[in-house]
Amino acid sequence: MMKLQKYAFWIFLAYLAIAYLYPAFGIIAIICMLAPVLIAPFKGRFWCGNFCPRGSFYDHVLSRFSPQKTIPAFFRTQGFRIFMVMFIMTVFTVQMFQARGDLDAMGMVFVRLIVITTLVGIVFGFLWHHRTWCSFCPMGTMASWFGKRKKPLAVESSCVNCKLCVKACPFNLEPYSAKGSADGFGHADCLKCEACVNACPKKALSF
Repeated sequence: MMKLQKYAFWIFLAYLAIAYLYPAFGIIAIICMLAPVLIAPFKGRFWCGNFCPRGSFYDHVLSRFSPQKTIPAFFRTQGFRIFMVMFIMTVFTVQMFQARGDLDAMGMVFVRLIVITTLVGIVFGFLWHHRTWCSFCPMGTMASWFGKRKKPLAVESSCVNCKLCVKACPFNLEPYSAKGSADGFGHADCLKCEACVNACPKKALSF
């Protein structure tokens, strides 16, 4: 799955280019709005870590220029994340209403929203971590609500608490903390990206 995610950012760039020429094409972005939430009840934030084209852009392009600092705790607070969901959804709804069924205008609503939020993510990526935006992305937040504890990560007793999984995790989550737990590591924001699995020297992690 990681191989697909590695190149998904080209879909993101192609989308922007095509939507610039044919604004109505922008509506196709509805897939990336609905998919994370629809998949979440079965696999948690699986879409975010394996299919999201913008996430791929952050992982494979922006990460090269990011200082990889810890994401500010404020961005992870429930209050801020709820605010972002309400704010983005309100802006989206108002602009779609103003488009009044015009396909080009509706497409541009998606494009503007994606461009502006991506630029915010790029700025934050240069300041802190390349996945900072994802910590409070409205769709990712809703996916975390609906997909809590889905597809947990198994942490075997062979784990030696080296914490390399924490360094590898895009959100600096702590899979090692569930060592030996029968329920595994089921943090709602786990992206199921397998970065921690690949980083573990003892092969103690698996989905």
